[in-house]
Amino acid sequence: MLLVRQLFGASANSWVRALVIFVLAWVALVYVFVVKLTSTQGQQASGENEISARRITQALQLLEHTKQRNAELKQLIDELMSDQLDKQSALKLVQKLENDPLNPKQGLQSLGAEPEAFFDSAPADLRGWNNAEGGNDLLDGAAAQLDLLSGDDLGHGEPSLEYEFTRRRIQTNIGEIWNYFSSELGKISKVVASKGHKELEESISQVLVQGAEHKRSLLSDMDHMRRSDGYETWRHKEARDLSDLVQRRLNHLQNPSDCQNARKLVCKLNKGCGYGCQLHHVVYCFIVAYATERTMILKSRGWRYHKGGWEEVFQPISKSCHDAGSANAYNWPGKPNTQVLVLPIIDSLMPRPPYLPLAVPEDLAPRLKRLHGDPIVWWVGQFLKYLLRPQQPTREFLFAGMRNLGWERPIVGVHVRRTDKVGTEAACHSIGEYMTHVEDYYRTLEINGTSVVRRVFLASDDANVIEEAREKYPHYQIIGDPEVARMASVSTRYTDTALNGIILDIHLLSMSDHLVCTFSSQVCRVAYEIMQTMYPDASNRFKSLDDIYYYGGQNAHNRRVVIAHSPRTHEDLQLRVDDLVSVAGNHWDGNSKGKNTRTNQGGLFPSFKVEEKIDTAKLPLYPGV
Repeated sequence: MLLVRQLFGASANSWVRALVIFVLAWVALVYVFVVKLTSTQGQQASGENEISARRITQALQLLEHTKQRNAELKQLIDELMSDQLDKQSALKLVQKLENDPLNPKQGLQSLGAEPEAFFDSAPADLRGWNNAEGGNDLLDGAAAQLDLLSGDDLGHGEPSLEYEFTRRRIQTNIGEIWNYFSSELGKISKVVASKGHKELEESISQVLVQGAEHKRSLLSDMDHMRRSDGYETWRHKEARDLSDLVQRRLNHLQNPSDCQNARKLVCKLNKGCGYGCQLHHVVYCFIVAYATERTMILKSRGWRYHKGGWEEVFQPISKSCHDAGSANAYNWPGKPNTQVLVLPIIDSLMPRPPYLPLAVPEDLAPRLKRLHGDPIVWWVGQFLKYLLRPQQPTREFLFAGMRNLGWERPIVGVHVRRTDKVGTEAACHSIGEYMTHVEDYYRTLEINGTSVVRRVFLASDDANVIEEAREKYPHYQIIGDPEVARMASVSTRYTDTALNGIILDIHLLSMSDHLVCTFSSQVCRVAYEIMQTMYPDASNRFKSLDDIYYYGGQNAHNRRVVIAHSPRTHEDLQLRVDDLVSVAGNHWDGNSKGKNTRTNQGGLFPSFKVEEKIDTAKLPLYPGV
């Protein structure tokens, strides 16, 4: 008791008190758990089976392990009182306790569920946001866990919707105000240069340099606020819980107890487009299957990328239901009692249901709005997480590719699309345009004087781009495979080798800390969607040189006006608060383009004067899953 009073004295650090409370709560949890098991054993002694015996044995092992950890804790406290241990060492011990396989939280999970209840999702060693954060975030997460469990402020462990929304809006608007001033000063600088005013041109250049540094400092402060506001533990837990819920629902949907009589939706993989486009086609089919409670049957034999079909590259999307059966198949929309429904491509879908992107499920929307800056990207990412579980040869190929390239963090993923896109769907951007944003990202990381190795994973369908980047930016580690880029060219794109290359490219782009690309490319958008499964919220971890995020064939993309706007020029829209603007794109100069749905007029408007309107749709709740 004397030791406890010392710890709770005025001179003790608050984190030490939190540590003690955490461990005491831990011990209490173990005690209650063991008592409950013992009581259950007494009540059901006659019917005890092998599983119960195993669980009790594990619980006793857990209790014995707790004694050992308590001894370590006592040693820790003694050293703390002697000022021989710093905060970082203490937090490392907390992490050790958190990650211990006999930790009560993990022990309860392993004892309370049978193996078949766990869904085998994408392996953590290849993907998983839980492993994506750096060392500082781990320490911050441990500190947040201590704050959460201390009981000093129970409400502090879970943020409000208003707080999370405002935090993200400030971060976005920091970028928007910089886009505006840098664009306008750039225009003025060009005019000044054309008139030969060298000194004024130099002054404007210095303003831009200082302004960029201010912007990086603000973004760094915002990131620090996120990591230290006490809510990071909640963000990680909420992201994990939401993802687990959706993955369980998809697993339930795809593995009906009676395949023969189950309602099914047939999706044909061979849409006449590239790999990213085909992935988005399958996701669209899956969303419709989820919304109509139909098991999706993926027809992939003769796939243009791999003739053997999807299941030779990725795990089957069902363990028990692989074909449509003998029932008659009807084209969309069919009838309520239609057992087998065949879906067309999204562009030909008529009538169009309300649950197509950009809508998210109504039952998940409140949680998603608070957790994530762009819920639809998270929602699409969950379907990709289920679909892209690699077969063992694919897994081994990904491991080998990462080793051979020397892939490690921190790293920025850059995707440069050339060949068939340039001149038709997208403009050509020089490697310098991409690297400007890469440089800005690393300068933001180094704003407080830290130094990091500047790495770039460069993926392209033009092998010359990789060599060009290495020549022009020798102070960067440019990681990329020119041979993969050559195989991605149009003439050799539909081969097994090219398929492996694009799978590796997307995988490594999605695992990057930041993504610089063009959202006109479906490969880039797929990587961005998968990235959302690796972090609680990766909605701001990108820079697109052209389009904003969109989903091909999507319903209207609306934003709500929060600040009225009077036209500055004939190109501007007039906006009232609560008007809805159908957004066409962001010009990345402080302005966006769209149409006011109230006046039916199109034009420009300041990007910061609107906010995202999250569309929702009533979808099945999958009770009991």
